[in-house]
Amino acid sequence: MTKRRPAILVLEDGRTFHGEAYGSVGETFGEAVFNTGMTGYQETLTDPSYHRQVVVQTAPHIGNTGVNGEDDESGRIWVAGYVVRDPARIGSNWRATGGLEDRLAAEGVVGISGVDTRALTRHLRERGAMRVGISSVDDDPAALLDRVRRAPQMVGADLSAEVTTAEPYVVSAQGEHRFTVAALDLGIKRNVPRRLAARGVTTHVLPAGSSIEDLLATGADAVFFSPGPGDPATADGPVALAREVLGRRIPLFGICFGSQILGRALGFGTYKLGYGHRGINQPVLDRATGKVEVTSHNHGFAVQVPGAQAGVVVPDQVIDTEFGGVQVSHVCLNDNVVEGLRAKDVPAFTVQYHPEAAAGPHDADYLFDRFAELIEGGRNA
Repeated sequence: MTKRRPAILVLEDGRTFHGEAYGSVGETFGEAVFNTGMTGYQETLTDPSYHRQVVVQTAPHIGNTGVNGEDDESGRIWVAGYVVRDPARIGSNWRATGGLEDRLAAEGVVGISGVDTRALTRHLRERGAMRVGISSVDDDPAALLDRVRRAPQMVGADLSAEVTTAEPYVVSAQGEHRFTVAALDLGIKRNVPRRLAARGVTTHVLPAGSSIEDLLATGADAVFFSPGPGDPATADGPVALAREVLGRRIPLFGICFGSQILGRALGFGTYKLGYGHRGINQPVLDRATGKVEVTSHNHGFAVQVPGAQAGVVVPDQVIDTEFGGVQVSHVCLNDNVVEGLRAKDVPAFTVQYHPEAAAGPHDADYLFDRFAELIEGGRNA
């Protein structure tokens, strides 16, 4: 077996890990985050919400099912870098059309393997997500550390325009057409319009800089605000658009970054989590039903609701806003982070997690039914 090229990983606090080059040879910088998913690495890599992040996979064996042409969530790999412990020598799956490392190399994604990802993850859990650099061209940790500390931070990063579609496009309903939805692409994944299409929804996907006139020109019955990367505190344009939608009482559903946008539109603040939620096993309580769902997450920011003490949301609290009463609909049972909002006086709701998660779990897929019911209710009102 050919010996791999040496590589180093340096965190902004100086912690250094040594390993071997994986994927493209070179150097990269971003925010170090960890993903606890045991499956779905291809969906993770191609999720636009990971733009400018270096993803550490806690699952030790990565690449064992190769890659294929069907599971991508966008048209490219978005992660800034990739960290794995034990890459598979051979990808073995009947759907595979290639190997993971070859795909990483082809798209210029710099990675590192042979790293103690458990130690790295524990470090990030204790000290928080931070900037990181990976290099397989410079073995001087001090020099790399200097470049890491000069790299941009995620706080204050306005990234939607870097991942959004350049031109509008349409994903048609499957079977009988029921509704039309205008989806603001802040970093949308392909499975969102697929899940809507399965419910008879035709989706017009629009660039992040679209105006209310652009949305209305589609003839939309409702509006969707997508997931995406970056700091929601910078997204003033989408926030203003959300306020326009709320003011017109157009049914609105937001996921993840879209949830944070709606939170800001309602007058709430946002804040950065210590190390974020990224994985496919997060327990979330639906406060309307009392059910606990196992959900997929990918967010480093969250909505701050008024009156919450030490992150604990007051049960049944109704918060007065410019657009009427709002309740926290979902909370994370690990840390009480707000995971969903429901407006009582306008047709709008959000979740912070991912009911569209193609790799699963699919506990929350019913939320697309809830969106369809919201649209139907608006028509009958």
